[in-house]
This record gives sequence, C-alpha cells and structure tokens, in this order.
Amino acid sequence: MAGGRSACSGIPRSWTSHRARDSLVPSSKRVAKGIPPEMRPEMRLAFSLAFWGFMLLSSAILFPLALLLFCVTVAFDRRRWAMHRFTSWWASLYTWLNPAWPVRIHGRERMHEAGPAVIVANHLSLVDILVIFRLQSHFKWVSKHENFRVPLIGWNMRLCGYIPLRRGTARSIRAMMRRCNEVIGEGSSILMFPEGTRSATGRLRSFKSGAFEIAKKNGVPVQPIVIRGTGEALPKRGFVLQGRHPISIEILEPIPSGEVDELEPEEMMDRVRATIAEALSSDPR
Repeated sequence: MAGGRSACSGIPRSWTSHRARDSLVPSSKRVAKGIPPEMRPEMRLAFSLAFWGFMLLSSAILFPLALLLFCVTVAFDRRRWAMHRFTSWWASLYTWLNPAWPVRIHGRERMHEAGPAVIVANHLSLVDILVIFRLQSHFKWVSKHENFRVPLIGWNMRLCGYIPLRRGTARSIRAMMRRCNEVIGEGSSILMFPEGTRSATGRLRSFKSGAFEIAKKNGVPVQPIVIRGTGEALPKRGFVLQGRHPISIEILEPIPSGEVDELEPEEMMDRVRATIAEALSSDPR
C-alpha cells in the first residue's frame, strides 16, 4: 500500500510517524469588522477562569443526565443516536453562550447526510471539538485515548461509543480500524483529524492516510470540513482564552463513493489536503 508499512505490524508508516512538512497556507489573522481588540491579560485570565469554571459546573450537572439517558436508551439505540444528540447540545452550549466565539457555518447544504461517511477536518485547537458539534450531525469521533480518561466529559465519550486511539501503537490502530468499520457498517459516520494532532503554528500539517483507507475499504464518501479561527481563540499550548475571535466552519464538497472506489487512499489524502489548503487561503468569516 502507498506510504509503506512497518515490517512487524503491517501498519502504514504514515500512521505511526509524524511527518514534519507543513503547508505554506497560514491560518487567517484577519479580525472581523466591529470586533474589539484583544482583552488585556488580566481580563483574558478572568474570562478564562469563568469559562472553565462554567464548563466544570455544567458538566457535573449534565453528566448524570447523560448517564440516565444512556440507561434508558442503550437497549434499543445501537447507534447511540440519542446520546450523541444530547452531547451535541451539551457541547454547543459553550459556544452558544460565549460572546467571544461567534460561530458561522458555511455550506451546510453540502453536508453528506444520506448515509455514513468519513468526515475529515483540519485541527487547530481544543475548541474545534466544541465547534464541530454545532453541525448537529450524527458521527463517532476518533479521539486519543487520554481524552476518555477526563472525568465527566471523557466518561460521556465512552457512553456515546466514540472510538479511542493510542497514537503510534500498532495494536491500538488495528483495533480502531476494526471499530470504525463496524460503526460504518451500523450506519454511523466517523470523524477524524487526519493531521493527527493540533497545529501549533496554524499551518496545515501533513495528513495521515488512515481516514482515507477506512473510506476506501467501506466504499463511503469523504466529507472535508474547514475550521477557521479556533487556533486564535485558544492556541494549542495554553488554556487562556485570547479575547474575541470569529470562528467559522466551512463544509466542502464531498468526494462521492463512486470516486472513492476509483482512487487509492494516498490519492484521496493528497486531494483532500489540497482542497482544504485552498479553502484556508480564503476567509469567509
């Protein structure tokens, strides 16, 4: 398979190593008209403490409700549709109620909803996760296994049936692939960040081929999504919110299943990355 495999595991090298080359397409630095300058440091710190405090308090209240919903629906809701809907609402609270993060969604009509798909997006910040839930679409996250250990929120991820991945571990990668195939077979989409980690610079990193191999194996469309502004709102290394920044999600045209069947995973990967990079060169926020 393109990209090479390790001799002992049969896993593509691109899944277990981080390539260093970055895109030359920078994250937008424009500030929307009418948005005030960044807060002073002490104001940013106070606002951040209030935000994280609200998230902790609300999670302590909402997780028991999620657990109750799980107990009521688990017997008949195999896809955990109800759990994901509740979680989408829960996560969306933190952008709906945050005046520093006005969110706009572009191209919603292009979102593939007719069946399962592999959804891929660029990754800039922890805020990406909250923002993507605003789509209110049904999918299963593929997320690093450490996130499932986070009290309340990580426990809820397990209840939703999201898919853990221990990065760089061949056994975990194989288990993740099997579970993704099962989830798609059950009729749910999966969502992955093909960069594998957040970009600290705002530049689009190189992609790994895993998401595209899963799409190829299952013959499902690939749905690219572009996220803007989250890296400015909350950079990778830090928990202090950086004032008010407009955020946008742009849903691009999907690669239909017929084209997925004709393309090799590496070809799909390069095509989707180029499409996202081109979209990042504009800013519809």
